[in-house]
Amino acid sequence: MARRVAAAGHDLTVWNRTGVRADVFLASAPEGARVRAAPSAAAAVAHAEVVISCLSTSRDVLSMLRDPPSPLEAVGPGTVWVDCTSGDPPTSREIASELGARAVPYLDAPVSGGISGAEQGTLTIMCGGDPAVLDRVRPVLGSFGAKIVHCGPVGAGDAVKAVNNALMAVCLWSAGEGLAALCKAGVSPAVALDVINSSSGRSNATMNLIPRRVLTREFPRTFRLALLDKDVATAAAFARDEQVPSPLIQLTAELIRIAHDSLGDAADHVESLKLIEGWAAVEIA
Repeated sequence: MARRVAAAGHDLTVWNRTGVRADVFLASAPEGARVRAAPSAAAAVAHAEVVISCLSTSRDVLSMLRDPPSPLEAVGPGTVWVDCTSGDPPTSREIASELGARAVPYLDAPVSGGISGAEQGTLTIMCGGDPAVLDRVRPVLGSFGAKIVHCGPVGAGDAVKAVNNALMAVCLWSAGEGLAALCKAGVSPAVALDVINSSSGRSNATMNLIPRRVLTREFPRTFRLALLDKDVATAAAFARDEQVPSPLIQLTAELIRIAHDSLGDAADHVESLKLIEGWAAVEIA
Protein backbone atom coordinates (compact mmCIF):
# COMPACT_ATOMS: atom_id res chain seq x y z
CA MET A 1 0.00 0.00 0.00
CA ALA A 2 2.82 2.39 0.86
CA ARG A 3 4.54 1.56 -2.41
CA ARG A 4 1.38 2.47 -4.32
CA VAL A 5 1.13 5.79 -2.46
CA ALA A 6 4.75 6.59 -3.30
CA ALA A 7 4.37 5.54 -6.93
CA ALA A 8 1.40 7.90 -7.27
CA GLY A 9 3.73 10.82 -6.58
CA HIS A 10 2.73 11.68 -3.02
CA ASP A 11 5.39 12.81 -0.56
CA LEU A 12 5.60 9.90 1.86
CA THR A 13 7.05 9.46 5.32
CA VAL A 14 7.08 5.91 6.67
CA TRP A 15 7.45 4.43 10.13
CA ASN A 16 7.21 0.84 11.30
CA ARG A 17 7.30 -0.67 14.77
CA THR A 18 10.01 -2.96 13.35
CA GLY A 19 12.46 -0.39 12.04
CA VAL A 20 14.22 -2.71 9.59
CA ARG A 21 11.01 -3.02 7.60
CA ALA A 22 11.01 0.70 6.93
CA ASP A 23 14.66 0.46 5.89
CA VAL A 24 13.87 -2.38 3.47
CA PHE A 25 10.99 -0.36 2.04
CA LEU A 26 13.20 2.67 1.49
CA ALA A 27 15.82 0.57 -0.27
CA SER A 28 13.24 -0.74 -2.73
CA ALA A 29 11.05 2.36 -3.12
CA PRO A 30 9.87 3.21 -6.64
CA GLU A 31 12.42 5.16 -8.66
CA GLY A 32 11.94 8.88 -8.25
CA ALA A 33 9.62 8.50 -5.26
CA ARG A 34 9.78 11.14 -2.56
CA VAL A 35 10.07 8.87 0.46
CA ARG A 36 11.78 9.14 3.82
CA ALA A 37 11.71 7.20 7.09
CA ALA A 38 10.87 8.70 10.47
CA PRO A 39 12.50 7.64 13.77
CA SER A 40 9.16 7.53 15.61
CA ALA A 41 5.43 7.56 15.01
CA ALA A 42 5.29 11.09 16.37
CA ALA A 43 7.93 12.26 13.89
CA ALA A 44 6.11 10.47 11.07
CA VAL A 45 2.82 12.31 11.59
CA ALA A 46 4.27 15.78 12.22
CA HIS A 47 3.38 18.15 9.35
CA ALA A 48 1.41 15.42 7.53
CA GLU A 49 -1.78 16.24 5.64
CA VAL A 50 -2.94 12.62 5.73
CA VAL A 51 -1.86 9.86 8.11
CA ILE A 52 -2.50 6.23 7.18
CA SER A 53 -2.05 3.62 9.90
CA CYS A 54 -2.26 -0.13 9.41
CA LEU A 55 -1.56 -2.36 12.42
CA SER A 56 -2.79 -5.73 13.62
CA THR A 57 -5.60 -4.52 15.89
CA SER A 58 -7.37 -1.31 16.91
CA ARG A 59 -5.85 -1.71 20.37
CA ASP A 60 -2.39 -1.61 18.78
CA VAL A 61 -3.30 1.70 17.14
CA LEU A 62 -4.61 3.12 20.41
CA SER A 63 -1.46 2.01 22.23
CA MET A 64 0.73 3.55 19.54
CA LEU A 65 -1.15 6.84 19.87
CA ARG A 66 -0.57 6.94 23.62
CA ASP A 67 3.00 5.68 23.81
CA PRO A 68 5.65 8.41 24.15
CA PRO A 69 6.66 10.22 22.10
CA SER A 70 2.92 10.43 21.42
CA PRO A 71 1.64 11.05 17.88
CA LEU A 72 -1.31 12.76 19.58
CA GLU A 73 1.07 15.51 20.64
CA ALA A 74 2.62 15.80 17.17
CA VAL A 75 -0.27 15.55 14.73
CA GLY A 76 -1.59 18.90 13.56
CA PRO A 77 -5.19 20.13 13.56
CA GLY A 78 -6.92 19.38 10.27
CA THR A 79 -4.72 16.40 9.46
CA VAL A 80 -6.91 13.48 8.41
CA TRP A 81 -6.14 10.17 10.14
CA VAL A 82 -7.11 7.11 8.08
CA ASP A 83 -6.81 3.78 9.88
CA CYS A 84 -6.63 0.82 7.50
CA THR A 85 -6.36 -1.64 10.39
CA SER A 86 -9.02 -4.36 10.34
CA GLY A 87 -10.21 -3.14 13.68
CA ASP A 88 -13.20 -3.21 15.99
CA PRO A 89 -15.89 -0.53 16.06
CA PRO A 90 -15.80 0.38 19.80
CA THR A 91 -12.03 0.97 19.81
CA SER A 92 -12.20 2.92 16.55
CA ARG A 93 -14.77 5.20 18.14
CA GLU A 94 -12.41 5.65 21.09
CA ILE A 95 -9.54 6.53 18.73
CA ALA A 96 -11.80 8.96 16.84
CA SER A 97 -12.71 10.65 20.12
CA GLU A 98 -9.09 11.15 21.18
CA LEU A 99 -8.09 12.48 17.76
CA GLY A 100 -11.22 14.61 17.54
CA ALA A 101 -10.27 16.35 20.76
CA ARG A 102 -7.26 17.67 18.80
CA ALA A 103 -9.35 18.61 15.73
CA VAL A 104 -8.03 15.62 13.77
CA PRO A 105 -10.81 13.90 11.79
CA TYR A 106 -10.66 10.09 11.69
CA LEU A 107 -11.80 7.42 9.26
CA ASP A 108 -11.75 3.70 9.93
CA ALA A 109 -10.91 2.25 6.53
CA PRO A 110 -10.07 -1.47 6.57
CA VAL A 111 -9.20 -3.05 3.25
CA SER A 112 -9.94 -6.31 1.46
CA GLY A 113 -8.10 -7.91 -1.43
CA GLY A 114 -5.01 -9.44 0.09
CA ILE A 115 -1.39 -8.98 -0.85
CA SER A 116 -2.10 -9.09 -4.59
CA GLY A 117 -4.76 -6.42 -4.27
CA ALA A 118 -2.37 -4.18 -2.37
CA GLU A 119 0.39 -4.69 -4.93
CA GLN A 120 -1.93 -4.04 -7.87
CA GLY A 121 -3.83 -1.17 -6.28
CA THR A 122 -7.15 -2.99 -6.52
CA LEU A 123 -8.14 -3.17 -2.84
CA THR A 124 -11.67 -2.55 -1.65
CA ILE A 125 -11.68 0.08 1.12
CA MET A 126 -14.58 0.19 3.59
CA CYS A 127 -14.80 3.58 5.29
CA GLY A 128 -16.54 4.79 8.41
CA GLY A 129 -16.70 8.46 9.30
CA ASP A 130 -17.64 11.82 7.78
CA PRO A 131 -18.20 11.44 4.00
CA ALA A 132 -16.82 14.96 3.44
CA VAL A 133 -13.57 13.89 5.11
CA LEU A 134 -13.46 10.79 2.93
CA ASP A 135 -13.79 12.96 -0.17
CA ARG A 136 -10.73 14.93 0.95
CA VAL A 137 -8.53 11.84 1.03
CA ARG A 138 -9.94 9.90 -1.93
CA PRO A 139 -6.97 10.82 -4.18
CA VAL A 140 -4.59 9.18 -1.69
CA LEU A 141 -6.78 6.14 -1.02
CA GLY A 142 -7.28 5.74 -4.76
CA SER A 143 -3.58 4.99 -5.16
CA PHE A 144 -4.12 1.56 -3.57
CA GLY A 145 -7.89 1.07 -3.66
CA ALA A 146 -10.05 0.45 -6.72
CA LYS A 147 -13.34 0.47 -4.82
CA ILE A 148 -13.77 2.99 -1.99
CA VAL A 149 -17.10 2.75 -0.17
CA HIS A 150 -18.51 5.01 2.54
CA CYS A 151 -20.25 2.57 4.89
CA GLY A 152 -21.57 4.88 7.61
CA PRO A 153 -20.36 6.55 10.83
CA VAL A 154 -17.06 5.76 12.55
CA GLY A 155 -16.86 2.01 13.16
CA ALA A 156 -19.00 1.07 10.17
CA GLY A 157 -16.02 0.20 8.01
CA ASP A 158 -14.65 -2.09 10.71
CA ALA A 159 -18.05 -3.74 11.12
CA VAL A 160 -18.45 -4.41 7.39
CA LYS A 161 -14.91 -5.83 7.16
CA ALA A 162 -15.48 -8.11 10.16
CA VAL A 163 -18.80 -9.40 8.83
CA ASN A 164 -17.25 -9.93 5.37
CA ASN A 165 -14.46 -12.04 6.86
CA ALA A 166 -16.93 -13.94 9.03
CA LEU A 167 -18.92 -14.85 5.92
CA MET A 168 -15.71 -15.99 4.24
CA ALA A 169 -14.90 -18.15 7.28
CA VAL A 170 -18.40 -19.67 7.29
CA CYS A 171 -18.08 -20.57 3.60
CA LEU A 172 -14.54 -21.93 3.97
CA TRP A 173 -15.31 -24.06 7.02
CA SER A 174 -18.62 -25.45 5.72
CA ALA A 175 -17.04 -26.27 2.37
CA GLY A 176 -14.28 -28.12 4.20
CA GLU A 177 -16.79 -30.18 6.18
CA GLY A 178 -18.81 -31.04 3.08
CA LEU A 179 -15.81 -32.01 0.99
CA ALA A 180 -14.36 -34.12 3.80
CA ALA A 181 -17.59 -36.08 3.94
CA LEU A 182 -17.66 -36.49 0.15
CA CYS A 183 -14.03 -37.68 0.13
CA LYS A 184 -14.81 -40.33 2.76
CA ALA A 185 -17.70 -41.49 0.56
CA GLY A 186 -15.30 -41.94 -2.38
CA VAL A 187 -16.19 -38.79 -4.31
CA SER A 188 -13.25 -36.93 -5.85
CA PRO A 189 -13.10 -33.41 -4.36
CA ALA A 190 -12.18 -32.05 -7.80
CA VAL A 191 -15.32 -33.61 -9.27
CA ALA A 192 -17.41 -32.35 -6.37
CA LEU A 193 -16.05 -28.81 -6.79
CA ASP A 194 -16.73 -28.93 -10.53
CA VAL A 195 -20.40 -29.54 -9.72
CA ILE A 196 -20.58 -27.13 -6.78
CA ASN A 197 -18.96 -24.30 -8.73
CA SER A 198 -21.61 -24.67 -11.42
CA SER A 199 -24.37 -24.74 -8.82
CA SER A 200 -25.81 -22.73 -5.97
CA GLY A 201 -23.26 -23.81 -3.34
CA ARG A 202 -20.32 -22.02 -4.92
CA SER A 203 -18.31 -19.39 -3.07
CA ASN A 204 -14.82 -17.90 -3.17
CA ALA A 205 -13.74 -20.80 -0.99
CA THR A 206 -14.93 -23.43 -3.47
CA MET A 207 -13.97 -21.50 -6.60
CA ASN A 208 -10.53 -20.24 -5.59
CA LEU A 209 -9.18 -21.06 -2.14
CA ILE A 210 -9.77 -24.81 -1.99
CA PRO A 211 -8.86 -25.71 -5.61
CA ARG A 212 -5.66 -23.64 -5.57
CA ARG A 213 -4.50 -24.19 -2.02
CA VAL A 214 -6.04 -27.33 -0.50
CA LEU A 215 -6.29 -29.76 -3.42
CA THR A 216 -2.75 -28.81 -4.43
CA ARG A 217 -1.59 -29.10 -0.77
CA GLU A 218 0.32 -25.83 -1.27
CA PHE A 219 -1.35 -23.80 1.52
CA PRO A 220 0.50 -20.53 0.72
CA ARG A 221 0.63 -18.15 3.65
CA THR A 222 -1.10 -14.99 2.46
CA PHE A 223 -3.49 -14.16 5.32
CA ARG A 224 -2.79 -15.47 8.79
CA LEU A 225 -5.34 -17.60 10.58
CA ALA A 226 -4.62 -15.50 13.66
CA LEU A 227 -5.98 -12.44 11.86
CA LEU A 228 -9.07 -14.30 10.67
CA ASP A 229 -9.62 -15.41 14.27
CA LYS A 230 -9.49 -11.77 15.34
CA ASP A 231 -11.84 -10.62 12.57
CA VAL A 232 -14.48 -13.30 13.11
CA ALA A 233 -14.36 -12.67 16.86
CA THR A 234 -14.96 -8.99 16.08
CA ALA A 235 -17.97 -9.90 13.92
CA ALA A 236 -19.35 -12.14 16.67
CA ALA A 237 -18.94 -9.38 19.26
CA PHE A 238 -20.52 -6.84 16.90
CA ALA A 239 -23.59 -9.06 16.42
CA ARG A 240 -23.90 -9.50 20.20
CA ASP A 241 -23.55 -5.76 20.76
CA GLU A 242 -26.35 -5.17 18.27
CA GLN A 243 -28.44 -7.83 20.05
CA VAL A 244 -28.83 -9.88 16.87
CA PRO A 245 -29.16 -13.67 17.31
CA SER A 246 -26.18 -15.06 15.40
CA PRO A 247 -25.59 -18.72 16.32
CA LEU A 248 -23.79 -19.51 13.06
CA ILE A 249 -21.33 -16.61 13.34
CA GLN A 250 -20.78 -17.33 17.05
CA LEU A 251 -20.06 -21.02 16.32
CA THR A 252 -17.75 -20.16 13.43
CA ALA A 253 -15.84 -17.76 15.67
CA GLU A 254 -15.33 -20.57 18.18
CA LEU A 255 -14.22 -23.04 15.47
CA ILE A 256 -11.73 -20.57 14.01
CA ARG A 257 -10.40 -19.89 17.51
CA ILE A 258 -9.91 -23.65 18.04
CA ALA A 259 -8.13 -23.92 14.68
CA HIS A 260 -5.89 -20.96 15.56
CA ASP A 261 -5.04 -22.48 18.94
CA SER A 262 -4.29 -25.83 17.31
CA LEU A 263 -2.27 -24.65 14.31
CA GLY A 264 -0.48 -21.63 15.78
CA ASP A 265 0.03 -17.99 14.87
CA ALA A 266 1.98 -18.64 11.67
CA ALA A 267 -0.70 -20.77 9.97
CA ASP A 268 -2.58 -19.44 6.95
CA HIS A 269 -6.36 -19.14 7.23
CA VAL A 270 -6.96 -21.88 4.66
CA GLU A 271 -4.91 -24.27 6.78
CA SER A 272 -7.89 -24.32 9.16
CA LEU A 273 -9.24 -27.10 6.93
CA LYS A 274 -6.39 -29.29 8.18
CA LEU A 275 -8.26 -29.44 11.46
CA ILE A 276 -11.34 -30.79 9.71
CA GLU A 277 -9.17 -33.30 7.87
CA GLY A 278 -7.66 -34.45 11.14
CA TRP A 279 -11.05 -34.83 12.82
CA ALA A 280 -12.44 -36.73 9.82
CA ALA A 281 -9.27 -38.77 9.20
CA VAL A 282 -9.34 -37.86 5.50
CA GLU A 283 -7.35 -35.62 3.18
CA ILE A 284 -9.18 -33.28 0.83
CA ALA A 285 -7.02 -33.91 -2.21
